Parts: sequence; structure tokens; C-alpha cells
Amino acid sequence: MEYRRLGQTDLNVSLICLGTMTWGQQNTEADGHAQMDYALDQGINFFDTAELYSIPPKPETQGSTERIIGSWFKSRGKRDKVILASKVVGRSENTWFREDGSPAELSRVQIEEAVNKSLKRLQTDYIDLYQIHWPDRPMPWGSNPTIYHHKEADFHPIQETLEIMRDLVKAGKIRHLGLSNESAWGAMTFLKGAEADRTLPRVQTIQNAYNLLNRTYEVALAEVSMREGVGLLAYSPLAQGYLSGKYLDGARPAGARTTLFKRGQRYETPGAEEAIRKYVALAREVGLDPAQMALAFVNAQPFVHSTIIGATTMEQLKTDIASVDVKITPDLEERINAIHLKHCNPCP
Repeated sequence: MEYRRLGQTDLNVSLICLGTMTWGQQNTEADGHAQMDYALDQGINFFDTAELYSIPPKPETQGSTERIIGSWFKSRGKRDKVILASKVVGRSENTWFREDGSPAELSRVQIEEAVNKSLKRLQTDYIDLYQIHWPDRPMPWGSNPTIYHHKEADFHPIQETLEIMRDLVKAGKIRHLGLSNESAWGAMTFLKGAEADRTLPRVQTIQNAYNLLNRTYEVALAEVSMREGVGLLAYSPLAQGYLSGKYLDGARPAGARTTLFKRGQRYETPGAEEAIRKYVALAREVGLDPAQMALAFVNAQPFVHSTIIGATTMEQLKTDIASVDVKITPDLEERINAIHLKHCNPCP
């Protein structure tokens, strides 16, 4: 396993991060425990979760993934072997996250409630990386859309959020701050806030979608990552499994996420299937598993500090982890980029 520095922290995380959002719906507690056991044995020391999970979000399963991780910590006694990331939800009309039934927002009261509940479910005293799952301010669908529509609404100032996170760090409840589904403007505003007041925590990571169908991170945020030392934690590196080719020609395999939940619209946009078909064909031409080629491409990027995988079967998990042994040669990169130029970001 390869390890990379997490942002500018003193933590070194595995290049593959174990994503957990299916635990509690598609996967049982026993499945989650088996995945964590196997991942740790393979050198993975980085797990990612959220108060929102499992997915799709529902009041009756909210927090189930954190509870499964917590029961694993209790039964295995290996909290010190894991760098743990979780998230607080951004602004949402959903009312099931908070005890008083309020719509979610990034107020001090709500953030403190969220982190305390997460710590209890996770059966731990601290979270290594606490991420804002999506911004409090209104955002277009997709953090870096190819078509931008501006929205205005009240939101909690970023400076206020930094002050709340500083207090959580001082209390020992979180160690570092991360963002998710964030834009270049948002990332730089957080960074400027911490630069102006050195008592505030510096953002260390941004968890955004990044895959062969969505390379919008490269347009503005990649330079932020490289120059500011803020690493990308790439989620959806297989585009919800579409880059494996399993959904081509309308196929809907039994047990697959899109088959079960019909939530794959992000990767069913005009031009998406044609692009997927070309990437799958290229992988097979060069003798690679399409999923492993897609993951290896993400792994190879210097601004990526960890690639978040999500598997519902042990076979998928083993295939995904083995992507660390697949290398993108200069010739293969050139051919991938040629497809990208013809089918540029169909799924932001």
C-alpha cells in the first residue's frame, strides 16, 4: 500500500480510503466488519463516514454506518490503527438530523450536536478529520458545475464556521478540518480565514467527486490543492460503478445501487454512455479491468491524497484495493486524455 500525507498534517493515510456509506442498507453490520478487517490487513488505515450515512439518506437509517464502525472499534480494539474521517451535513430541509426537528444548518448548536452524536455512535473520543459535507450557502448541483447558475440566500459566514471548528479542536473532539462538495471560492475563503487568524484551523482536504467522467476538479481546484497543500479525497472514482461497464446498454445487475435505488442520474447524462463505452473498450484493449484502470487514473494524480472506494461485495473490495498495483503509463494517459477531450466532463 502507498501512503500520502494528509494535507499538511502529520498523518500519513493510505492511497485507498475505505468508503462506508452502503453499510446499514446494502451491507449488514457483519459485512461492514468483514470489510474493515480485510482493508486493515491490506494496509488501509483511512476510513471515511458521515452522520448522513447510510445512502440513500432516510430517517430510519441515518447514523447507521457510524454505529457499525463504532461496534467494530469496540469489538476489535483497533481505534488507534485507523485515521477516521466523518462529516456534518450542510444546509438541508431535512429535519431528521437534529433533536428539535429543525432543518439542518451549520450553526454552532447544530454542529456541536452533530459531532457529539457522531462520537457516541462511533464509540470514540475524537475524529481525525471532520468535514463539512456540503456548504451552508446555496450551491448549484455539483460543486464545480459545467453550467453555473448563481443562487442567493442567507447562510452562516465561513469565519463563524471556522471559529466553531477551532473550539472543537481545542476540546479534543476533532483533530483536523476538511471540506466536501466545495468550490474553489469556498476553499480559498476558508484558507484566507485561517491565514488571517492563526488560531483558526486550516482546511486540510477537500472531498469532491473525481473520475474519468468528471474531471472538473482539475479546472480550478487542482491548483489550490497543489499550491496550498490541500489534498483531494476523491469520491465516486468509479462514477457509482458506471465506469466498470456494468450498466452499459441499460443493464441493471441484481443488487447494484442503481438497480436498487434508481439514483444514478448523475451518470446518465447526454454523452455519458458513449464516454463510458470508450473508456471500457480502452481498458480491455490494454488488458486492464475497466474498474481498476479508472481507479488507477485517480490514484495517479498528484493532487489526490486518497481515493475513496465503496464496495458492496468482498470481490469488489479486493479488485478496488488491487488498483494500487496498476500503473497508468504515459501512453495510456495520452489515450485517456484523448477520450476526455472528445467527451469532456459529461457528468459534473
